[in-house]
Amino acid sequence: MLSPNDKMLGKLDPFYQPSVSKQKTSAEIISEARNALRTVRTQRPFTPQEAQRKLFGPASSRTSENRPPSSFSLHASSFESSDSRPISGTRLSPLELKPKVPASPTREEDSCFSFPKPPVDPAKIRRVSNARARLFRAASQRALLPDRSLPPSNSKKTVESKETVMMGDSMVKINGIYLTKSNAICHLKSHPLQLTDDGGFSEIKEQEMFKGTTSLPSHLKSGGDQGKRHARASSCPSSSDLSRLQTKAVPKADLQEKDAEIEVDEVFWNTRIVPILRELEKENIETVCAACTQLHHALEEGNMLGNKFKRRSILLKTLCKLVDVGSDSLSLKLAKIILALKVSRKNLLNVCKLIFKISRNEKNDSLIQNDSILESLLEVLRSEDLQTNMEAFLYCMGSIKFISGNPGFLNEMISKGAVEILINLIKQINENTKKCGTFLPNSGHLLVQVTATLRNLVDSSLVRSKFLNISALPQLCTAMEQYKGDKDVCTNIARIFSKLTSYRDCCTALASYSRCYALFLNLINKYQKKQDLVVRVVFILGNLTAKNNQAREQFSKEKRSIQTLLSLFQTFHQLDLHSQKPVGQRGEQHRAQRPPSEAEDVLIKLTRVLANIAIHPGVGPVLAANPGIVGLLLTTLEYKSLDDCEELVINATATINNLSYYQVKNSIIQDKKLYIAELLLKLLVSNNMDGILEAVRVFGNLSQDHDVCDFIVQNNVHRFMMALLDAQHQDICFSACGVLLNLTVDKDKRVILKEGGGIKKLVDCLRDLGPTDWQLACLVCKTLWNFSENITNASSCFGNEDTNTLLLLLSSFLDEELALDGSFDPDLKNYHKLHWETEFKPVAQQLLNRIQRHHTFLEPLPIPSF
Repeated sequence: MLSPNDKMLGKLDPFYQPSVSKQKTSAEIISEARNALRTVRTQRPFTPQEAQRKLFGPASSRTSENRPPSSFSLHASSFESSDSRPISGTRLSPLELKPKVPASPTREEDSCFSFPKPPVDPAKIRRVSNARARLFRAASQRALLPDRSLPPSNSKKTVESKETVMMGDSMVKINGIYLTKSNAICHLKSHPLQLTDDGGFSEIKEQEMFKGTTSLPSHLKSGGDQGKRHARASSCPSSSDLSRLQTKAVPKADLQEKDAEIEVDEVFWNTRIVPILRELEKENIETVCAACTQLHHALEEGNMLGNKFKRRSILLKTLCKLVDVGSDSLSLKLAKIILALKVSRKNLLNVCKLIFKISRNEKNDSLIQNDSILESLLEVLRSEDLQTNMEAFLYCMGSIKFISGNPGFLNEMISKGAVEILINLIKQINENTKKCGTFLPNSGHLLVQVTATLRNLVDSSLVRSKFLNISALPQLCTAMEQYKGDKDVCTNIARIFSKLTSYRDCCTALASYSRCYALFLNLINKYQKKQDLVVRVVFILGNLTAKNNQAREQFSKEKRSIQTLLSLFQTFHQLDLHSQKPVGQRGEQHRAQRPPSEAEDVLIKLTRVLANIAIHPGVGPVLAANPGIVGLLLTTLEYKSLDDCEELVINATATINNLSYYQVKNSIIQDKKLYIAELLLKLLVSNNMDGILEAVRVFGNLSQDHDVCDFIVQNNVHRFMMALLDAQHQDICFSACGVLLNLTVDKDKRVILKEGGGIKKLVDCLRDLGPTDWQLACLVCKTLWNFSENITNASSCFGNEDTNTLLLLLSSFLDEELALDGSFDPDLKNYHKLHWETEFKPVAQQLLNRIQRHHTFLEPLPIPSF
């Protein structure tokens, strides 16, 4: 007990002080190990790299029947000759009485819309059919420009139109058919090509067609009834008729866009494009690949990329036929051109499948990088419509996922805006799901690919910075919340969060999403036996609760949060017990270091969460009074040894340490304190220094109880504590000195310090570690103060040698200039000065005064140097 003459020191504080909830400085972080209530660290769950590149790995919850295939055959015949043909199987609605303009004019069709036409002469139908058949046969030949010429008699046979239209001010005769000038233009847009002598195609030029036009009769100019009837029957209504149609199906901008179709420069086509097309017919792969590269540059130079190029359909057909060659390098170059031509629907899907098929082989990564395929894929995600092309997006994202696993693509993906594009894609999916109230087809499959890609990228500090700047974490939480029934999506997002929350700024951002704790608890309840997901969710909670006290409070306030953790603890405790082998069957191999089992890994992360939330003064006492939580922790120490699973045993001991801090009446820890002390003995005699340190810390809290102090003396634990003072390890010396301090509160136990040379060890500890650790120095002084409470002579109390050493050390340490001589890091100097002034100086001064009052100096004392 303290002497009444020394009330200046006040009541002796408990060994451990509660942590203060405030923003930590760098100095406080260093001293974190000194706090009574400590957070616990652990390793992030390991995710092995998949052996094969597939849309869904072997751990996927999807069955083979419920997921898109990763393997398929793809040929030239898979592509459509006309990119404009819709692939939807939706049943068409009946036509209304009033004709309507088509809602979405296709890319290869003209801007003149077809209306129902009256029957025509059967002979004329046969002439049209024969001509059309000859045109299609010529266009479907393998060679775009065959060397064989047609007979002169068949040269320049053009396709005939099906009817004559009489409107406007002038007419033109095409193959014996009279058309108005405006409708003839429409006719050209439907049939712009004619067969030539060399078997190729050439366009009918407008200026040639309108040579020698004739005027309409005056009764047709005046808009008579007959003219009106012909106009309504026409396949190309005049501009005045179109203006009278009141329809909402086709906006005016779409009509203008069709009219803006790019005209082909014949000279450029014949001199630049045609020679390259002939190169594509050669059998040498390298030659064809080089020709594809030249073709892409030429099309770009001639402004022929996109979907406005008039000869695009013929060009696409030629390129698609080369897919059957089967060369990966050639297929990638073809795919790049096809994507640049802005294909849609089925062709877009097939070209994405083509790239996906090639990207499955890791050896093709260099080809993909050299041809800048990533940029083309990102452009698909950026510009195409999500709902229309969901399946194409799926295979496009599959390819991006594969190459994102290659570190060589990281910088390119970041610079090309991949992170922003993918987060925007998740945002679109979230908004569509919320708006429609249901999941879009394949949206879950697509989210798996997107989140797996982001998981590969978040290791980069640049990506993490982008995540924070574009508020990516709330979008990921929303996706996890909406797709909580999709285990693959939730697992991938949990993997992302487990990486991100290893950093303080990302932890803060995630904690700001108020619903995240309820979301994580919901996932634990839903997937309690799914180890790969649960272990990551618990790891995330451990990271969040390790950063700030507010997170601990918010988590504990969630409904059934403690019950959820207890249920999870019970589930995996039972799984771990069932997987344990009897002690006699473990053999020598069991003692060797091994990675934790799946059940042990969950328990490691779970005990860490319990240790972290126990720091909060409103949560710790509740956990300490919970018989289920305390019982499982003690059971863990009973059946697990450090050789079995070191991290689990240490985490469980650290949790007990935090709970033992709270001296509350209904604490289960206090009720079982002697049993806990007995369990800790096996840790003290181990060869594991981390295990020893945790056990000593628990004894530091428990030794405030008189019964525990008796247990310590009876089992010679105090001798072990004094031996630890020789460890020259600051944390171990600090904890051991704390136990000795609590023992010296009892007058009957002070004598034990002399039995094992405890006084000398304390003085040596003060000399060796004091100048760099004023908290430890303060603790040593407090222990010596308690020991010397009834001192009558300093030499008889401490011994002559130790008394003189104490006088020298205390005198020099109390000199501020000598004590704080600038040897500390500038960032830590204020920190050490604070502890020197507030903790060490008052106690050391009182101890020095006491020794000086009860000591007779026989000779001058030299000033020691440090």
